[in-house]
Amino acid sequence: MSTPFYVSPQQAMADRAEYARKGIARGRSVVVLQYTDGILFVAENPSRALHKVSEIYDRIAFAAVGKYNEFENLRIGGVRYADLRGYTYHREDVTARGLANVYAQTLGTIFSSAAEKPYEVELIVAEVGSAPEEDQIYRLPHDGSIVDEHGAVAVGGNSDQIGSYLDQRHRDEMTLGEALRLAVESLSRDNNGGERQLTAEQLEVAVLDRTRPQQRKFRRVLGRQLTRLLSAESSAEGAAEGAEPSETETEE
Repeated sequence: MSTPFYVSPQQAMADRAEYARKGIARGRSVVVLQYTDGILFVAENPSRALHKVSEIYDRIAFAAVGKYNEFENLRIGGVRYADLRGYTYHREDVTARGLANVYAQTLGTIFSSAAEKPYEVELIVAEVGSAPEEDQIYRLPHDGSIVDEHGAVAVGGNSDQIGSYLDQRHRDEMTLGEALRLAVESLSRDNNGGERQLTAEQLEVAVLDRTRPQQRKFRRVLGRQLTRLLSAESSAEGAAEGAEPSETETEE
């Protein structure tokens, strides 16, 4: 009779972590940056149907990389949690911190369970405040840990190199246009140090805009507005116009 093959708990968890990281690394990156009037989300995503960045609640948005069906299930669960909590208590009781804790519990339970494979996802949950110092950005890796981020953060395939590029160049007082162009520059860099050309059609861009008079602060940046903001020749006036929806912009 053969002896059962033994794997230590430490090795099993290391193997699961490596499996999840490899899956995440295959995905195109997402970057999230604070700018003067809010929080910017930029993803390399040519699809107009499958979003990596989505609204969760009034002041809260969600970004993810990895397997689409897995992070889409998490997004839907987050929306349900936020709607239920806002209805049961008060809309202001729905916070990014609370949502991040819910996601952390879910991811941690799945990661620790030997009965199913770990989720191949990495998430960002962000909430815009009434002032920049009140903004909240949380990064959640595959194992359910929570990392409190500030300024700029990247997740996905080339996140270490992109994050280093952002850290060296990001400023808190950046305009929307400046932050967007920095985000695209960082996403354009490949593993070998070269650069690619990313066009507006290859990008998914959204903001949590604290200056919006509406309760909902999330909006997508599309069409001519996105093209104008991407232009290196954009003036400060053009960047300021980014705060207003253009005729080609749709709301979610």
